[in-house]
Amino acid sequence: MRDKIIKALAKVTGLKPEEIHLDTSENEEFGDYSSNIAMQLFSQSKEQRAKSKEKNELLINQLTNLKSPQELAEAIVTKLKSDKQLMDVIEKIEMAGPGFINFWLKKDALVDNMIQNVNDKNSYGKSDFGKGKKIMVEYAHPNTHKAFHIGHLRNISIGESIVRLLVANGYKVIRANYQGDVGMHIAKALWGIKKLGYEDTEDVKARVEFLGKAYARGSTAYEKNDNAKKEIQEINKKIYSKEDEEINKLYKETRQWSLDYFESIYKRVDSTFDRLYFESECFESGKDYALEGLKKGILEKSDGAIIFPGKKYGLHDRVFITKEGVPTYEAKDLGLVKLQLSEFNPDVIAHVVGPEQSEYFKVVFKAQELLFPETKGKQLHVPYGWVRLKEGKMSSRTGKVILGEQLLDDAKTSILKEYKGDEKTAEQIAIGAVKYSFLKVGREQDIAFDLKKSISLEGNSGPYLQYTYARAHSVLRKFEALNPKHETNSNVKNSNDSNVSNLKNLDLNIVSDLEIRISDLNAEELSILRAFVHFPEIISMSARNYSPNLLCNYLYDLAQKFNLFYQKHGILRDESIRVEEQESVRDFRLALTSATGQILKNGLQLLGIESPEKM
Repeated sequence: MRDKIIKALAKVTGLKPEEIHLDTSENEEFGDYSSNIAMQLFSQSKEQRAKSKEKNELLINQLTNLKSPQELAEAIVTKLKSDKQLMDVIEKIEMAGPGFINFWLKKDALVDNMIQNVNDKNSYGKSDFGKGKKIMVEYAHPNTHKAFHIGHLRNISIGESIVRLLVANGYKVIRANYQGDVGMHIAKALWGIKKLGYEDTEDVKARVEFLGKAYARGSTAYEKNDNAKKEIQEINKKIYSKEDEEINKLYKETRQWSLDYFESIYKRVDSTFDRLYFESECFESGKDYALEGLKKGILEKSDGAIIFPGKKYGLHDRVFITKEGVPTYEAKDLGLVKLQLSEFNPDVIAHVVGPEQSEYFKVVFKAQELLFPETKGKQLHVPYGWVRLKEGKMSSRTGKVILGEQLLDDAKTSILKEYKGDEKTAEQIAIGAVKYSFLKVGREQDIAFDLKKSISLEGNSGPYLQYTYARAHSVLRKFEALNPKHETNSNVKNSNDSNVSNLKNLDLNIVSDLEIRISDLNAEELSILRAFVHFPEIISMSARNYSPNLLCNYLYDLAQKFNLFYQKHGILRDESIRVEEQESVRDFRLALTSATGQILKNGLQLLGIESPEKM
């Protein structure tokens, strides 16, 4: 629908489709879509107008004589009304306010769209605008020997949803995960292990808890004790050199502890990766590339270290090799990007990383671009906000950290206590509650996780959406139980033969084909039908902007509309409907219910959330 309107506006104005702003109307009283194109054109400079007039007859003949955006809007509306293909789906077009153009879709077009929704099932809302393009999404990023905290849980929730949204829009997506498995944090953990005493156990959680204690102890000692600091620095050198057999053995074993634990979390939250990258496989090549950059004059020496002079490019300087000869994160990223390009050659590499790394990435991307011109325009930082505790940002340095898995466990325990459900459903609701809490706000917005609100069946929560889906499914299940051999009435006619939509071949067990009176659709039904139209647009917009919160907002709005409809109108039987129309109204409302459930299920799947059929 949206594409048809944009195409018609482009034809009338001479603008390119991508230059046209067409918004979904926030208030249904002002139509289904609204455009400010008349104001946009009228505000152009004389030179811009001249260029536009060369492209379009309407503007050649009328723009110079029009005195206001309103007059231009009226002229555009007149032209649009002569577009037969457009008017097949448009009920009316009106100018409003200072020059907006509002569009109302025909009711039968809305119903036809609902039927497409139900027939397309799991594929409804998908597109192919990304076909032929390859994107690597790099997310999760837990470091070995450190906690997988709720910040990582938000990262993996955002990254997973972005991946699914991109796939739904036709992109080839590589799921990547870059993890720090060398560096000072490893040395601090190993030092802590040696001081605490090596503890081995088959219990994965116990291993990780022990690593957390060891890291916290090593980190504190590093800051407060000079001797400990020297010992930790020495361990760090040995990790890189691999010359100390005892350190190597301890490093490899405890590294695997972390990886096994991370894998259990990935499985629990339904995330998989095509490639796990590690700093340990990038530091040697990264150091070589940094030295190559030094020879080419891209990097420079400064106080014994090798730096990238970012100030020359309006950025800031950063160290790539320390004066001790150790490659930094920056150098490792040189090795990483070359490895990623050689293995997958993506068109874009999207790094889902916290906002504190924004300036870092600007410098690193510039250095990479100068060293490797093929990376220009391919690197993208996708920042997300912090998850904060009452006392501030989390820190695994002090051990005051909420583990990601503990948060899921707490949510599950609360759900079992509150709703008395089974284990499997409680797990689905818990994960949905946590993920949705992370996804529903703007990606870059900081959040303070509220467990009670997150598991509520009221308000903007994951369980509320899951419950609405389960409610829709319950209605369909009840109908099937009461009518095992039901055949819908396909001959219910409008008494005055006004606008009738013939819904043929509806792919549902409960509905095959039906006819309804468009004029009798109530306000709640129309509101839901209008919402259906925007689902594909929301998926596209969410993917283009790497913003799952747009989809969350849409699903919440749809759920509210459906629940209002459910409360005000009978679906299986409505005593206010004439007897001869009961069956056709029921069948239409069943189709509406099925379509609502399908969109909720499809949308939740794109958020990485399951849809329990019973709650």
